[in-house]
Amino acid sequence: MRTMQRLTEAYENALRVEFDDDSKFIIFSDVHRGDNSLSDEFSHNQNIYQHALNYYLENDFTYIEAGDGDELWEHEIFKYIIRAYGDIYTLISEFYRKDRFYMLYGNHNMDLKFEDYVEDNLYKFYDIYEDTFDVLFPGLKVYEAVVLEHSENKKEIFIVHGHQGDFLNDHIWPITKFLNRHLWHYFHIVGFRNPSSPSKNMHKCHKIERNYSKWIRQHEIMLIAGHTHRPKFVSNSGESYFNTGACVFPLGITGIEIQEGTIALVKWHIRPDPIGSLTVQRSVVKGPSPLADFMY
Repeated sequence: MRTMQRLTEAYENALRVEFDDDSKFIIFSDVHRGDNSLSDEFSHNQNIYQHALNYYLENDFTYIEAGDGDELWEHEIFKYIIRAYGDIYTLISEFYRKDRFYMLYGNHNMDLKFEDYVEDNLYKFYDIYEDTFDVLFPGLKVYEAVVLEHSENKKEIFIVHGHQGDFLNDHIWPITKFLNRHLWHYFHIVGFRNPSSPSKNMHKCHKIERNYSKWIRQHEIMLIAGHTHRPKFVSNSGESYFNTGACVFPLGITGIEIQEGTIALVKWHIRPDPIGSLTVQRSVVKGPSPLADFMY
């Protein structure tokens, strides 16, 4: 019940963004950018992710980062994360300057719900090479959720991270964050699984997905989430539930594309070309299918 209430609160307080059949969106979640240390699960995919973002920037997509873009549970000092991935943050800031970027917070970067924290860490960054402060995301507002509303039929797409209502990852997140930073961070390096993570616990993952489906049935609104790290293109029971997957898989990253009135689940990964050279390639896993088939 608490999950239903928290999802509804997030929906009611969401940023509303108008779109039409000419709009283009790429939705990534659970990037988990860290400090490029041994425990940083994103580091091996950084080149794939950067290549994908360049593609979407050049092709006029709007980037929605649906939570857990930054790994603030395991890494306390934000400047070390930005220092590790300065080129990537600079690339994301290009979307922001073109008014084509929306950032949501998830359980692993819940600190971004606080405006002072965002101002202190994301408005600008210190360039150690030039010994100056450079503009990054001035005036950035980080949201809990976004609702895309079609300009003609007024049908909606609710985009949220998906941790809402979870006892460990929402209600007592400061405690869980403390344990991750000072305990599981080190266990993680040697291969232990974190029990609070739905991506490592299929029972927990299925429970969360059932709650998503229940909320969709009650409200008749299409939902796109992350959090579980499990890519999804429509729920098994037929509700309009989609999941971006994550950017920390061993063999690539996944995301949801919306463009020209369609939706698709895509994967970016490294594969050999016909002459054996390794290249970053985009594959469509599911879709593209008409959005109208899923919007209530």
